[in-house]
Order: sequence, then C-alpha cells, then structure tokens
Amino acid sequence: MEQKHGKILIVDDNEDLLKAAKMFLKRHFAQVDIEKNPEAIPSLMNNEDYDVILLDMNFTKDVSSGSEGYYWLEKILQIDPSAVVVLITAYGDVQMAVKAIKAGATDFVLKPWENEKLLATLYSSMKLRESRDEIENLRIKNQEINYELNQRFSEIIGQSSSMQRIFQTIDRVARTDANVLILGENGTGKELIARAIHRNSSRKHENFVSVDLGSITETLFESELFGHKKGAFTDAKEDRAGRFELANGGTLFLDEIGNLSMPLQAKLLTVLQNRKVSRVGSNKETPIDIRLICATNMPLYEMVKENRFRQDLLYRINTIEIEIPPLRERLEDIPLLANHFLKHYSEKYNKQVNKISDAAAVRMHKHPWPGNIRELQHAIERAIILCNSSVLQPEDFNFTAPVTKEDAQLNLDQYNLDEVEKLLIRKVLKKYNGNITQAAAELGLTRSSLYRRLEKHGL
Repeated sequence: MEQKHGKILIVDDNEDLLKAAKMFLKRHFAQVDIEKNPEAIPSLMNNEDYDVILLDMNFTKDVSSGSEGYYWLEKILQIDPSAVVVLITAYGDVQMAVKAIKAGATDFVLKPWENEKLLATLYSSMKLRESRDEIENLRIKNQEINYELNQRFSEIIGQSSSMQRIFQTIDRVARTDANVLILGENGTGKELIARAIHRNSSRKHENFVSVDLGSITETLFESELFGHKKGAFTDAKEDRAGRFELANGGTLFLDEIGNLSMPLQAKLLTVLQNRKVSRVGSNKETPIDIRLICATNMPLYEMVKENRFRQDLLYRINTIEIEIPPLRERLEDIPLLANHFLKHYSEKYNKQVNKISDAAAVRMHKHPWPGNIRELQHAIERAIILCNSSVLQPEDFNFTAPVTKEDAQLNLDQYNLDEVEKLLIRKVLKKYNGNITQAAAELGLTRSSLYRRLEKHGL
C-alpha cells in the first residue's frame, strides 16, 4: 500500500462540508485538519507546516463578495510567503477567481465540488509547494555555500610590512568600483585577495564569480564567458548564461588572464569597453554591471613589449595594481601561516598535533617555498597525516634544499672543519630527502646530535 503524505488544512464555516471533506481526503493525505473559525489560522500555521490550505472565501452568511477570503489569504501569505492556498466558494465568478489568483492564491474551486477534481487540484497544488520548497532549499544551500566560500577566505594571514601595505590598499580600493589587477606567483593567494576586495565592497551581497581562464579552451571561451543560445553549436542543448551575466551586479574574477591568446584578448576588450554581452547564437545585447578583478603570474608588461598582450587591455584592467610578494620574501609570516594550517588540519584529521619543533621551524624558514603558501599548506597537511607525535619534526616534512654549486660535489680542497661538516650534512640530507633518522644513521650520529649541528649551521 502506497504511503500517504501531505498535510492539508481546510478552513470553512460549513461544518457538514468540513466533515465530508475530511472523510474523503484523509484516505489520500497523511493529515487533514479542519477549522470553522478563520481566527485560528495563525495559531494552526505556527504549529504545523501545511502543504496546502483550502480556504473559504466567505465566512459571513449571505455575503458573496469574497472580501473575507482575500483578507485571510493576505494574512496566510504574511505568515508564510511560500504557502499554497486554494480558495473555495459557491459563487462561480470569473472576476473573483482572477482577483484571487492575482492576490496570491494558487487555484480556485467551486462548491459543491467533484471529489476527483478536488483531489487533482490538491495534488497539483502539493507539487507546487514541493517545488517552492526545493527552490527555497537551493537558495539557502547556495547562501551557505557562498558563506563557506567567504569564510574559507575570510582571513588573509600576514604581519609583514608588505602584507600590511596590501591590507591598506584593499581597504581603500574595495569601496570603489575600480578594476584591479593582482600580480603574484602561483600559490601566493591571488583569489584570496580578490575575495577580500569583494567582501569589503558595496557589492558584497551579490555574486562573486571566479573564472580560471587557463583552463578554458579557445573554442569554449565565448560560450563560457558570454553564454549561448540553445542550438548555437552541437552541445548547446539549452540556453545558458555566461559568467559575465552570472556576475551581473557583483564581482567577476578572471584568473590567469595572461594565458589568453591575442584574438580572445580582443573579444574580452570589446565586452569591457561596451559593457554588453551577446550570447553565442544571438544578436541580442545584454547590459552588464560588474566589478572586474584580474590576476596573473605572468609578466604582462614584458608581454606587451613582445606583442603577446594587448596594451589597451592592460590599461583597461589595471586601474589599481596589487603585487603579492612570494613567501620567501615575507619570512616573518611563515610561523603565522604554519600555525594556522597546523590548527586547521589537526582538527580536520582529529590528530593531537599542537606544535612545530624549533628545528622544523628553522628548516621551514630556510626552505625557498617555490609553491608559496599553497606549498606550505600541503606540507603541513601531509606532515600531520604522517606524523606519530604531538610535535612536528623536520623528518615529518619532505624538505629538499636548493642545489648550490658547492653542493654539486663535496669540495675537500678547503680544510675549514665547520664548512666541511656543513657541506657533508647538507649532502646527506639531500640524499635522504630531509629524513633526519636516515641522515643521522648515515653520518653515525644520534638524531639529537644531528639536530644540534643543524641549528649550529643554520640548516
């Protein structure tokens, strides 16, 4: 037997009608509540979440204006704007029906009703309620996703003077609609800066749309950014808005803009100049209102000289320029970042790791971090996953020191014992990818002895 579902409320001053309706409908729905007095509607709605409310239009004898029905319809929609209300009346006035629908009713049935027709009306109304609930759940979910995304980038960690200058620039720039170009190596946090600008702008309640231009092929560029009409090309099975339209009213972040070919740069420049987009397969132009933020790790100014990047496009996108220094140039920020990631991944993997040893901190300070903050983040995550103690040691990391000329081979033409020891330790550490236990065994030292030598030589 199919399980019944759905909650129905019927409000009518005719007691016989209420009883007959309940007797019929309870065979088809999980719950059917009846009520003579419309004054009880607010209380009933506060206690139950009804899928459909059947509401009489007239509660006063010999009155056929429907004014009471309109009044209570308005009250119901004030309590729950997504409520599905079907009005019932003994008077088949078409104008009254039209007015009821315009006032927010879902449907309109006449007394005396045919049971099957009433049932069909209630089922279709229930589907409408389910659709409204799905849309609302999606809206809430989208809000939560955006909140999580913003929370994920809510803290830009840094106390170095270079980062303090960037913070000051964000404060000044965010309140304007000026186009911003963010320069920096991979892993320095360019999108993080872009989100911070958006979050502190007047557009913060609108969409932040991020596009990785490096991952979009030439053939899909226009479709992805400007949208397309159904049938515009083989796989265009439906109309689709592009990223510009999705970002309308908010912020559009174009990452890796240096990867665009010259023809695509021309198309992008046209849209930025005209502030209008046309979907692929359509001649209709849609006005766009966006705040543009671009980012790249490529040398745009050199590319302009080499005719690989349009100078007019560069002028268009860099009203304000923010350059993020690599991690190796903001060493004082490493402990802050490392401890932030330590706390995050210790909680994520439920590990009692609460400290980074002094020796590991020294190694982190010496490491060049070619992958910048992203590399540091992954290094901490990996170390926490693999470590067996509450304190991270150098061997928990996969440090590889940069190759220097003197490291290419151990030069024994020099006889300074400290220098020879330093070179020897560095060479063995390289051999074992920074594993302290294996390096100490190779050198015939205990781990603690090797740690002391590492600190002594600043390795």
